[in-house]
Amino acid sequence: MKTSTEIDNKFRFVILAAKRAKQLLRGGKPRLKSKSRNPIRVAQLEVAKGLVHYDIVEPKKEQVRKPEEEDFIGEEIRNKEQVPSKEDEVKAKKKVKKPKEKPKEKPKEKPEEKSKKKK
Repeated sequence: MKTSTEIDNKFRFVILAAKRAKQLLRGGKPRLKSKSRNPIRVAQLEVAKGLVHYDIVEPKKEQVRKPEEEDFIGEEIRNKEQVPSKEDEVKAKKKVKKPKEKPKEKPKEKPEEKSKKKK
């Protein structure tokens, strides 16, 4: 377990500031005087100045999964040779819809032809 006040990355900074802001919202007292009354901003300033102490807890060996324990669910699927039944084939055919044919469009008449028909 490591104890530190120095922030080594921005993700840890964000997490620490969020947790400290929650403490301030629940009634915790600020560790510095600030013009800002916003608990989020106060928490960020406290973390940046190193006033918030934190511990890095190493995970227990029991909590860390070994690669051997991880299962690939694709193995089960691959091992089961499933042959589709006739019912499945019928259902699949019903689901597949044939595309509707578009009605054939009439060829567009040129404006000259329209005027000839009207006369």
